[in-house]
Amino acid sequence: MSKQLFDFDDILIQPADITHIESRSQINSRYRDYLPLMTAPMDTVVSQENKHLFDDLGVRVVLPRISKPDDNYVSSTEFLSYSLTDFERIFLDRTPERKYKKMFALIDVANGHMENVYEFAKSAKIKYEDDLVLMVGNVANPDTYYKFASINVDYVRIGIGNGAGCLTTQQTGIGYPMASLIEECGDIQNKKHYMGKCNPYETKIVADGGFQKYSDVIKALALGADYVMLGSIFNKALESAGETQKMIHHQMGGWETIDQYSNEAKQMLESDIRLKKVFRGMSTKEVQRDWGKEKLTTSEGVVREHRVEYTLSQWVENFEDYLKSAMSYTDKKTLPEFIGKVDYNFITMNSLKRFSK
Repeated sequence: MSKQLFDFDDILIQPADITHIESRSQINSRYRDYLPLMTAPMDTVVSQENKHLFDDLGVRVVLPRISKPDDNYVSSTEFLSYSLTDFERIFLDRTPERKYKKMFALIDVANGHMENVYEFAKSAKIKYEDDLVLMVGNVANPDTYYKFASINVDYVRIGIGNGAGCLTTQQTGIGYPMASLIEECGDIQNKKHYMGKCNPYETKIVADGGFQKYSDVIKALALGADYVMLGSIFNKALESAGETQKMIHHQMGGWETIDQYSNEAKQMLESDIRLKKVFRGMSTKEVQRDWGKEKLTTSEGVVREHRVEYTLSQWVENFEDYLKSAMSYTDKKTLPEFIGKVDYNFITMNSLKRFSK
């Protein structure tokens, strides 16, 4: 059965009729210490070297997969990403040694609809219960979110083919518009019934891929995403992982590699010296080579170059201010009051052109 679906540019959030918030200082836009943001597990976004920069700003860190992790490759502080085979070996075939009780793990595969992902997740949650904070993905079907929520998976990454580093939808025709996907997963999350009472699923919705501007992220939260996972937006920040280069010859197009974490790099950005970064999807043949694969498969990822546009703190601080502003217009003082609990309206393309400046 077909139905009409929508995306972020198709809607606008409606303000409350009367708001009782006099200042953005009255608003709490965080879950304790963290904003509703996560890093995409991409090696041109986040690494062991720069993860503390995201954490210090209140962005939850999800590190990218590595080649050949050892049997005790686990973390109690940030999410580590695993292939299906590595997850099975480390968590299911044995029990890893760990210093702390909690472990944070992401089963990081392009097609989270595979039966093995479901069965491995189910077995892991039975084995470790709350000791394993488990994220799975990616999926692009609300019914799949329901299946994972039913086995107590903690986080589900939703969205296929939306991100700037992914060609899946463009090349295969598979996908689900993100705004509709978030709303429908949110409806499922809030409709768990037990003994006549409604007790929402605790499985968090992580909207992943395709976010281009602040309002996209805010609309995703308004529709019901608990977190938004960002790749290209964070890649455009000076301190993101991956090689950073400055232009040294405007006419000849010469480039020189620099240390993006240095004060000199920040001064270059402030002086409007052109800086660029590579941004690549994690399924690209380039990544496959780095992982030591002998047989390279057709890639649904892409390699791009992005101009550095801001520092990480500049973008995050702006985002938090814009989020607080949206929450004040809708008379919501906390994230639980805002997420999935505001009104919106569909708009015409002419309306969108009016607001696109």
